[in-house]
Amino acid sequence: MNEKEIVESLSPIERKLLPLLSSEEKNIDNLVASDFDKTTILRAIGFLTNKELITLNKKEEKVADLGVFGIQYSKTELPERVLLNTIIKERELYIKDIKSKTKLNDNEAKVALGTLRQKKTISIENGKLILAVPLDDVVNKSEEELLLEKLPQKFDVLSDQEKKTFNTLINRKDIVELREEKEITVKLTALGEKIQSLDFKDDLLEQVTPKLLKSNTWTIKKFRRYDLTLPVPKIYGGKRHFVNQATDYAKNIWLDMGFKEMTGKTTITGFYNFDALFTAQDHPVREMQDTFFIKGIVGKLPDKNIVNEVRKAHEGQCDGSKGWCTKWNEEDAKKVLLRTHTTPWSVNKLYEIAKTKEFPAKYFALGKCFRNETVDWSHGFEFNQSEGIVVDEKANFRQLLGYLMQFFKKMGYENIRIRPAYFPYTEPSLEIDVFHPVHKKWMELGGAGMFRPEVVVPIFGRYIPVLAWGPGFDRIITQFFEINDLRDMYKNDITKLREMKYWNMN
Repeated sequence: MNEKEIVESLSPIERKLLPLLSSEEKNIDNLVASDFDKTTILRAIGFLTNKELITLNKKEEKVADLGVFGIQYSKTELPERVLLNTIIKERELYIKDIKSKTKLNDNEAKVALGTLRQKKTISIENGKLILAVPLDDVVNKSEEELLLEKLPQKFDVLSDQEKKTFNTLINRKDIVELREEKEITVKLTALGEKIQSLDFKDDLLEQVTPKLLKSNTWTIKKFRRYDLTLPVPKIYGGKRHFVNQATDYAKNIWLDMGFKEMTGKTTITGFYNFDALFTAQDHPVREMQDTFFIKGIVGKLPDKNIVNEVRKAHEGQCDGSKGWCTKWNEEDAKKVLLRTHTTPWSVNKLYEIAKTKEFPAKYFALGKCFRNETVDWSHGFEFNQSEGIVVDEKANFRQLLGYLMQFFKKMGYENIRIRPAYFPYTEPSLEIDVFHPVHKKWMELGGAGMFRPEVVVPIFGRYIPVLAWGPGFDRIITQFFEINDLRDMYKNDITKLREMKYWNMN
């Protein structure tokens, strides 16, 4: 375009911004006015850049800043300082008294104890914490405390020791964070300076309106010149959440292999979640640390005959099984909880099959589970699980491997590792792993096995081979969607959801 055409193509926001620019670089933050917001400025800058009237310079800097807990501790004290001061005051402190004497929570107490021991500031003798260095050595502020006082600060400005301290603190939850700040500057090009000096016409028409057509004034005015080569905003069509896309595909895999779908409740009793699956009542998984129990609710148990058969299995009266060599407590089985896996659905379906005599039978399920897990890149407190059972007098372990290998192949895994494992309710048992290319370690995808006689005999009155599996479905689909942290799966960032590729394994 020539200079006249460029002037005629300038939009209202370009005409408004252009006089504010010069041949010297200007930060766009300094251009923001009450009637000129940053979004509008960025849009105008994009238009002017495409016309080669300005040059754009982007500079990114890393800033070390305080996290949520860092802000709190900068006003109070770090947990290790609280613990250290308490030890100095008490002279010696029993480990069991840490929480009561310091008022630190479980996590803070663990971190404080671990930090001081790592620095060899304290020692443990007969269950007591004792100061292991001279008092003068701990009076002054630690490197961590000094760094918190200094933040926020540009990361490159920090000394090598401060960077090392920062990298140690960043591994602790929300004490410090590393964020990126972007600085955008613009300046006029030679062409831009020339255009800026010309007379802008403000009476160019932007669009055709009913009022304009009725007045017929458009015949004596000129429309602004439009550049049809400029990029336009992307249009995103509606689509299902990517997890639901993958779920539908996985369900079709099992349906194609002749399985029927089974479902179940979110809240169930410990009887179906644990006892019917021959999980000992003193097993750690049944404690609050691993399970979400529903307070104040007592569930109902099934038919007394069924309950009695499960009791026999636990107490060692099931076809020569030694059981768990403990007395089975019916009240413990009545506790209500959020299901920790979908395998209770399999057990419930086996009870139905025992009544209907549906042999052979193949069922699958795909549902959400809940566990009191420590959340990290490979664990969440809720997750989807793909469940399946095959009930057949002729079923064997090699068939189990075949089903699993076929399923994982269709889910995009050509190379998986299958290794022996242990579960209370299956024998033999296995686990499926895949090597994670980013974290450089083997990641467990799920477990499987053949139900033990202690699970099957109380249901059918005799042993019938039952193949069973329950891989974690969320981990399975992370590879396709290039998700390296399970915490990113359900953040529902609208931008990422729009850009997430559509599930297609055909």
